[in-house]
Amino acid sequence: MTPRLIATDLDGTLLDSSTAVSPRTRRALDTARSRGIHVVPVTARQPIGLRAIAADAAFDDWALCGNGAFATHLPDGQMLFAEELPAETLRALAEALRASVPGLLFASVREGGETFVAQHGYADLAQLSDHKRDPRTMRGVALEQVLDAPSLKLVIRHPELAPPVLFDILRDLGLTGFEATLSGAPFVEVMAEGVTKATGLARLCEHLGVARAEVVAFGDALNDVEMLRWAGYGVAMAGAEPSVLDAADEVTASNDHDGVAQVIERMLG
Repeated sequence: MTPRLIATDLDGTLLDSSTAVSPRTRRALDTARSRGIHVVPVTARQPIGLRAIAADAAFDDWALCGNGAFATHLPDGQMLFAEELPAETLRALAEALRASVPGLLFASVREGGETFVAQHGYADLAQLSDHKRDPRTMRGVALEQVLDAPSLKLVIRHPELAPPVLFDILRDLGLTGFEATLSGAPFVEVMAEGVTKATGLARLCEHLGVARAEVVAFGDALNDVEMLRWAGYGVAMAGAEPSVLDAADEVTASNDHDGVAQVIERMLG
């Protein structure tokens, strides 16, 4: 298979454990681009997190952020689409979840991923690596203000409970009207109903005139499962979660052993 579009997750997939793009991976991406192949980061990150590594990866075209909630053109910030959670859905979700789990903290991503609205106390749990934002810049507000406007992504975390535990609790509530997932970050991520990396990628491919069968996708976490299943060829990283391995057509080497580059090199001969 020679793809027309490479869709790749970043953390745990394209980036090594130091969140860098290795020289071998950069060469593979450059070779793909030189042959007219689209290289698209598909990530839970927001544009601020992409800008931190864009130069190393030479990302200078379209990107899918917020787990597929929106597509942004990196050079000029043009938005192809953006799917938001309505404020009423945010409030209903938070109310039901807080009734089951005391001590939760919430944050909302808005306005093309550039605005981050965090609840009082959220910054005390956060690190720079969580959102690629300095926690000292997270001006805390009342929960009502976090939930009073549409959101591209709602972030839910707890000072003690691990994200998979929170995810199971949320799923067991039986609520509808949103999509929840895990990316390996220390929180649960909630997007608009039906939004996944696969839905975002499908919309971008339609815009670019690329068929599903012409897409190769790489990932390692729960939020990558739908994308790997949707793509013409899905590749999981070594050490990925079982559900990711099951969704993939191939398992490559880990992110610390240039797994993405190995597959691209083979596909491009």
